[in-house]
Amino acid sequence: MLKVYDYRDNDKIVWLYTDKLGKISAIAKGAKKSKSKLFSITLPFCFGEYTVFKSKSMYVLTEGKIIESFQGFLKDLDTLTYASYLCELIDISTVDEESNINLYKVFVSTFYLLNSNAVDIDTLLRVYELNLLKCTGYGINFDYCSMCRKKIDKSEYISLQYHGGVCSECPKAMSFKISKAAYKVLKVLNNISIEKIYRLTIPKDIKKELENLLKLFIVNNYSRTPKSLEILNFIKESEKNE
Repeated sequence: MLKVYDYRDNDKIVWLYTDKLGKISAIAKGAKKSKSKLFSITLPFCFGEYTVFKSKSMYVLTEGKIIESFQGFLKDLDTLTYASYLCELIDISTVDEESNINLYKVFVSTFYLLNSNAVDIDTLLRVYELNLLKCTGYGINFDYCSMCRKKIDKSEYISLQYHGGVCSECPKAMSFKISKAAYKVLKVLNNISIEKIYRLTIPKDIKKELENLLKLFIVNNYSRTPKSLEILNFIKESEKNE
């Protein structure tokens, strides 16, 4: 999966998230020229097979083949922003050249589902965020109290420090209060295959609870805060106030 940055002259710097090399940046020489063989394969959000080699200073992209271009994302601000958010989360949660095949599969599947328009976007983002946390070592435990390890079926608190539900007997410091219904939904989303989320319908108030909770986990566990959705929300709020 690919993001693009302008570079000097006719070259581009491309950001690639790969199954074998993890996250890398590579120079695509001459890719700004419309007649270049690299032009079409270095458009934003392309998914394909790429050939790179490592020079002394960085990777160099030499050729590739597009499997899915996802160029339709560029025609809609909302979808463009969601796609950018998916990429931004990968960027802030991973280090260069560290392969994570499970996260890679979730990332690609999420792009295809976003492109399909067949699933609820909020639900898709929450499942993606839960999988991202899980694949990068910050998964949330919903089956056992994160403090005393007692098995629990439901809870109204999730510990930000210990990454899991808190039973009724344990202290609630550094915990996020959540409704029992939202806890139950989170537990389902945490275990469901991302390809099956089209079956789910989640009430609007619970969606907001999930969004607020997972935003906190992302802010607390990664070095940078994603900005993509903040920009979209700001635009939408501005339109409401006009």
